[in-house]
Amino acid sequence: MRIILFSGKGGVGKTTVSAATAYRLSRLGYKTIVVSVDPAHSLGDAFDIPEEEKVRAKGLPIRISDKLYIQEIDIQEEVDRYWGDVYRFLELLFNTTGLDRVVSEELAILPGMEEVTSLLYVNKYYKEGEFDVLVLDLPPTGESLRFVSMPTVLKWYMRKIFNVERTILKVARPVARRLTQVPLPEEEYFKSLENFYEKLKGVDQILVDPNITSVRIVANPERMVLKESQRAFMYFNLFGVNVDGVIVNKVLPPAVESCEHFSKWILTQRRHIEDIHALFYPVPVFLVPLMEDEVVGEERLRTLSDLIYGDGDPIRVMHKEKPYEFLEQDGDYVIRLNAPFLTKEGLSILKSEGEIIIRWRNFKSHVLLPRKLRDYEPKGARLEEGYLKVFLSKS
Repeated sequence: MRIILFSGKGGVGKTTVSAATAYRLSRLGYKTIVVSVDPAHSLGDAFDIPEEEKVRAKGLPIRISDKLYIQEIDIQEEVDRYWGDVYRFLELLFNTTGLDRVVSEELAILPGMEEVTSLLYVNKYYKEGEFDVLVLDLPPTGESLRFVSMPTVLKWYMRKIFNVERTILKVARPVARRLTQVPLPEEEYFKSLENFYEKLKGVDQILVDPNITSVRIVANPERMVLKESQRAFMYFNLFGVNVDGVIVNKVLPPAVESCEHFSKWILTQRRHIEDIHALFYPVPVFLVPLMEDEVVGEERLRTLSDLIYGDGDPIRVMHKEKPYEFLEQDGDYVIRLNAPFLTKEGLSILKSEGEIIIRWRNFKSHVLLPRKLRDYEPKGARLEEGYLKVFLSKS
């Protein structure tokens, strides 16, 4: 099974690109399900599905054709299916503090529940093998990063804290009830967490296997979008999740060049597109022109998929090798960049606005530094077996 995740800043067209990709895959004969994790669901709108049909589905898959299904995860329904005892305890806890019951019910759906629930579906569909491809329309970038980090956090909690917390509360619960009115979680709460975690086991390995899972970043040629996309690119790399494509959506077509109103926009977009190749090197970049009208319905999804992939097959892993990684070495850090074509002549390395910029002839690459390394400066570099190593030390 192939898993393709689409991530990007809100408003860049991520859902539409996800829908077009899934539609193309189904037309090529792959049994495909496209799942929306974004709380502001618009996946059904892309396929022009009536609202009453989406309501009837209650967050379960909707059949579009023999080869294509869509699913908009309804967190309230998922709470009832998988989070029952956990949700009831949290609701009671908030209600005990004096909050209104309706407010308590809303607050009991904690940040991260959507991401963890969607991970459950990733594991479920992968293990069942019913579909050839799972396309995931992730929420905006920040939540997407929480999605890929959640398995690591959950594994740590279950190994280090869960059993200790459960044991302590078994002993403390009878005493605490006599001393305080604040509710403590019952055994059913822990059983619910344990059962849920069992259903998630192995999903972390699925996400970091480049032969199975790819992230495709959707962006627009705009400064603010690119900065956020660059951060996402860095974090996906840090978590070991393979980014195999960048789709630049809403590029103004050449036909508007003669229009005075768009002339500055054209120049700005061209400058940003040039930067994109440097920001995301060596990942393939796909330029998608701005459509004449909104993309709704299968015909327009087909047109959009042709513009993105041409004659190509979206199931293909378009890039696999890790662009760069951060390695700790004797208290300092090394950036190891995959660049087999570089030579020493004309090579320059400098730091600017929290990133390392590598220049060589017409080549330019940007490596955004994590917060921990923002105060580090490049102190030297070495070419070694097709890699450039940039040595960083604290200033």
